[in-house]
Order: sequence, then C-alpha cells, then structure tokens
Amino acid sequence: MRQLKITNKITSRESVALDKYLNDISKIDLLAPEEEAGLARRIREGDEEALEIMTKANLRFVVSVAKQYQNQGLSLSDLINEGNVGLMKAAKRFDETKGFKFISYAVWWIRQSILSAIVEYSRMVRLPLSKVGAYNKVNEAFTSFVQEFEREPTHEELAELLDIAPKEVANMLRGGNKHLSMDAPMSSE
Repeated sequence: MRQLKITNKITSRESVALDKYLNDISKIDLLAPEEEAGLARRIREGDEEALEIMTKANLRFVVSVAKQYQNQGLSLSDLINEGNVGLMKAAKRFDETKGFKFISYAVWWIRQSILSAIVEYSRMVRLPLSKVGAYNKVNEAFTSFVQEFEREPTHEELAELLDIAPKEVANMLRGGNKHLSMDAPMSSE
C-alpha cells in the first residue's frame, strides 16, 4: 500500500515566489543614517541608482508593515507590492535635512499605499476612503462595546458612543459587509 506524505505547507506558485522574494531581500544590507542622507541627496538630483539602493535596503520593512494588514481582502504579495509603491514615493520625497531617519518618514507612505489598495481592491464596490474610515470607527466601537459589556450593542448605544444618528449606525453596519456568497446559508429573519 502506498504511503501518503503529509506536509505542513501546501506550496502554491504564489507562496514559492513569495518565499524566494523574502529570502532574496533578507540578504540586502541595511543602510547607516549617513548613507541614507547621501542617497537622499543623490535621489533629489535624479540618480536612479541611488533610488534603487535606498528602496532595496528597506524592502524588509515593507514586508513587516504589510503583514499587519493581512486578511483584509488582499494577498500578502499584493500588500507588499503596494507597500513598495509607497516606499518609492517616500524615497523620492525624503528630505534628509529634517533630521529624521528615512524609515520613520517612509512608514506613512507605505501604510497609505497599502490602505488605499485595500480600499480600492478588496471590495466588490469601491467606497471612498472617508466612508471606509467611518465604517472602521463603527466596527471599533462595536468591538470595544462587546469586549466591555459582553453583549452586542444596540444601534442607539453605538450612536451615542460615536455621536451620530442611530439610523446612520444601522446603515453602516448593514453596508459594511464586504460581500455575500450565493452559497451562504440564509438567516431566519
């Protein structure tokens, strides 16, 4: 009888490529603050090689930020790609004369690129960033209420917490669902 071999990881094409990418970027040396400053000056002068060096040295940081946004509708590789776009923007706009490390400046650009991609691509219908922010506030208030009182809040309780109309809370909770499956069981309501 043939023996089956059970492995912990099912290797898909995407995860193999991602594993190779992570392995490759782990070999790139980090930059000293003086090197960052010199590269930033060269980037402002239009030096493409300096831009490449600056971004490659910080790719690991993009991965660590991207991991914080997993399971929100985009794959890790897509999140990393979007974070890399933000890293490139940051490298082009960084001003070393302000006295900050590059990565302290770049984190905002990386997060913005990732959040914009999540908003843009993870829903069936694209919502404005301000609406997504409002949905997130309602969801955070809902979660906090459940943790504190060990029950789900009413729309009125959430409205009072957020200082908005109960009808608005109801609309946000109803409209905040990403999408429904045609195979999902129907509720008894």
